[in-house]
Amino acid sequence: MAVGILFLVLAILILLLVKELPLPRWGVKLKVLNIAQVLATVTGVIGVANGLVQLSSWWRKSNKPSPAPAPADIDKAKDVLAGLVTEQWRNETVLRSIGHPEPIPVPWRSTEHEELMDRPRLIARGALSFPSLNDHIATMANDFRALRSRRLVIIGGPGTGKTTLAVQLLMELLRTRLPGEPVPVLLSAARWNAETHPRLHDWLAECLGMDYPALHAEGSGPDTARTLATRSEVLPILDGLDELPGEARADILAALNQSMYDCDQLILTCRTAQFAESVEAVGDVLAAAAVIEPYPLSTGAAADYLQACLPARPHHTWPRVLDALRQGTAPALAEVGATPLGLWLVRAAYIASRQDPSPLLDLGRGDPSTLNDHLCDRLIPALVSSRPPADGPAELFRPRHAWDPEQVRHWLTYLSQLLGRDSHDVAWWRLARHTPTRSVRWAVSLSCGLVVGMTIGLLAAMPVAGVVTGLMSALAVMIMSRSWFTELPGYADFQLHGRLLFLVRSLRDGLIVGLLGALVGLLMSHGQGRAALTVGLLSGLAFELTIGLIRWVEYPTDTTTARSPRSTWQADRNLTLLRALSGLVIGLMGGVIGLQAGINPLTALVGGLLLGLLFGLMLGSHHAWLAYKLTIPRLATKGRLPLRAMRFLDDAHRLGLLRTEGPFYQFRHFELQKHLSRQYRVEFNSGERRRTTSDLPGLDGDSLSCDSRREPPEVRA
Repeated sequence: MAVGILFLVLAILILLLVKELPLPRWGVKLKVLNIAQVLATVTGVIGVANGLVQLSSWWRKSNKPSPAPAPADIDKAKDVLAGLVTEQWRNETVLRSIGHPEPIPVPWRSTEHEELMDRPRLIARGALSFPSLNDHIATMANDFRALRSRRLVIIGGPGTGKTTLAVQLLMELLRTRLPGEPVPVLLSAARWNAETHPRLHDWLAECLGMDYPALHAEGSGPDTARTLATRSEVLPILDGLDELPGEARADILAALNQSMYDCDQLILTCRTAQFAESVEAVGDVLAAAAVIEPYPLSTGAAADYLQACLPARPHHTWPRVLDALRQGTAPALAEVGATPLGLWLVRAAYIASRQDPSPLLDLGRGDPSTLNDHLCDRLIPALVSSRPPADGPAELFRPRHAWDPEQVRHWLTYLSQLLGRDSHDVAWWRLARHTPTRSVRWAVSLSCGLVVGMTIGLLAAMPVAGVVTGLMSALAVMIMSRSWFTELPGYADFQLHGRLLFLVRSLRDGLIVGLLGALVGLLMSHGQGRAALTVGLLSGLAFELTIGLIRWVEYPTDTTTARSPRSTWQADRNLTLLRALSGLVIGLMGGVIGLQAGINPLTALVGGLLLGLLFGLMLGSHHAWLAYKLTIPRLATKGRLPLRAMRFLDDAHRLGLLRTEGPFYQFRHFELQKHLSRQYRVEFNSGERRRTTSDLPGLDGDSLSCDSRREPPEVRA
């Protein structure tokens, strides 16, 4: 809003300045300039009028008290929401094979880590104990309803079934929902920015309005989503708190304790280590919440579950596999099957695909890691083929685009090789460091120089001026772009609080530049005061809208603002667009100054805009998005990653192959990362995917080492 007002005021100032310029008579060209002024003025008037109309409408609406919703309307809205959530997750449970033919019998009990849980008398009446889940989720739902505040934290290691249990509880609570009970809604915790929405209810209302637009259908109140959220008529199930960076996790835990009412219910999932870190950082647990964790599955329970998943006429080897699992003669298979992840891998690799399970017998008697690698080989094709693409933020576990399973495996294998043995973080801005940059910089520099030189030369009909300008532009891009491929992502922050002194300094610098510009204008116009004032004002404004503005708003991404990889990518892209827009503005001003100096109008305006755009893109200290856009086509042509790399990474996250932690992607299962990394080395050594010397990172003078431990501290600090 502030930026829009700033540019509107700037446009009006430029129009007034151009109107007062003592322009020579250029005939048709002057008429074109006058027409442009008229069109700009009309557009500005329409924009101001539209803003005044919207402001008036908002003022009338804000002063008119909204009617209180009737209880019948609230009940109707809850029924609508319950139906939408049920329909959404019924499809997802089929895709994820949750509860079909029966749930994985994971034993869940109250955690033994007493420091992670509130006092028992605040959690439940009487003894606090969560019995084993056994074969029925109904027992767990009844245990949840028996809690005093109905707040539950589900912790555990990777692959222990936390999200699966959350979805099972969601469906059971919906199926058995009584009148007056809230509607359970599952949301990704990574979507919540506690700085933007410090209250749970505000964020929850925004998510409901975005994910379930049917709540705003005709006949419903205008603030139905907010009404349901603020009146505690929704039970939020926040999944994946561990996918956020440490400070953000702590902020959310603190926000929950500070914003929840006594009647607010909650279910939260998080890995044990990350939840313990958040509790320690906040200095408090989640108020009145029970905390449960899983126990390993017994071999008998694992065998019974696999047997229940078999078709009516299974392969003749399956009885031998199940007997070996029950009797303990396949220790590797027993170890893998002790977790929901292992059982899921076995089911996806052999039961769903109707494959001969004989390898489970042979590998089950050997090393568990070998069996795990074997199952990982079959995981990617199983996931990609079983989850068709779908659109919409509410469908968390389905990709938005179709991918070839073999390509997905190959791209993930490349990413696993980049990470090496000691790193787990896939950062989109680091991709530019794993390919030579010199050739890319030469290509970009020559392209920019060619475009600028040809444009100036043709418009001004001065080939020498075009060649000189093009060479200077190419040299500037070549020098300035050297650091782009190593820079961290940034974002634009327009807040004034705490930065007024910096703003005053920026205005002071702009005033100095304006005085210098006035002096130059005075010399150019041979003592004409009006021309000096024009050039001085334009120079000062140009400085403020380029160097001053970027210095003020540009900040490196840190853990507080890095909500997700996509958000950091968009923030750096928006910062780049802001610099480009600032450059166009200064280019327009430069064109006006050129007109004042008597330069050809078309040459002055087009040349000014082109050079201004180039200048704006080179401003600042954060060009990670530009480096990414220049790097990905090169990686795509070599088959390393798809051209739409961010789409692929997002879909890999939705498929469950990757997870997120702040601005980083990580392999959801470290065993899959290790397996793919070993596979890459085997393929490389066998010559199946040979790389030339120029493809190897670190061999070009302008590319960096792949060691992610050399990352500057801004992102992780």
